[in-house]
Amino acid sequence: MQSDLPPGVELSIGQQFEIERFTRAIDATADPEQLRHLAKQLLQAWHTQKAATQWVTSQQA
Repeated sequence: MQSDLPPGVELSIGQQFEIERFTRAIDATADPEQLRHLAKQLLQAWHTQKAATQWVTSQQA
């Protein structure tokens, strides 16, 4: 999965474990409602991270 990252960007061991944890949770889930809930959690986490990254970037300017 790290090959999808821009050059110079690396995931920490903790981030790699979180990816593996969510991957296994997705693979183990057959219930569409659970998958929807998991997708919403991931969407929230992704946008929260984007907002945090934008804030940090703006503070460095």
